Amino acid sequence: MNAFQIIISTIFVNNYVFSQFLGICPFLGVSSKVETATGMAAAVTFVVTIASVITWGIQKAILDVYNLQYLQTIVFILVIASLVQFVEMVIKKLSPALYQAMGVFLPLITTNCVVLGVAIINIQNDYSLFKTVANALGASIGFGLALILISSLRERLELIDVPKPLKGFPLALIAAGLMSIAFTGFAGLV
Repeated sequence: MNAFQIIISTIFVNNYVFSQFLGICPFLGVSSKVETATGMAAAVTFVVTIASVITWGIQKAILDVYNLQYLQTIVFILVIASLVQFVEMVIKKLSPALYQAMGVFLPLITTNCVVLGVAIINIQNDYSLFKTVANALGASIGFGLALILISSLRERLELIDVPKPLKGFPLALIAAGLMSIAFTGFAGLV
């Protein structure tokens, strides 16, 4: 696959949220407001892209050369944690309101399985640096798209009258399931 196909595939066909079920915690936890979801999507896009490049370089230059592949997960998590700390400091300084709105979910990007999953999948698929960036961008755009779609839907669902047992989280799960089914329609695209 070329880089364009990788990007389209990870946004629509192999969306990490809807087809691989990675990133479900922030997908459901931060998706009650579009503004918060957009901020989280931007932060995740930055972290996934930069972390993928750095982890790819570490894998190729250090872990593979010195036969230290068994340290991959630990090293990748340390890189991701460092980047998240950096992003947290920047958001706190540039947008205190967004920092407040994201709350505990911002530091949880460190444990967001999308970030680690993309980094590991890049290595497993033996992507070049260019394809690694394409996969990271596609995956994070796909994650952001899923997050913004569900948050806009959840905002609208707050305005309608639904039975009490379905209010809030249960209805969000039903909506996410229906979105997942809709995304399977892209299966033949790439």
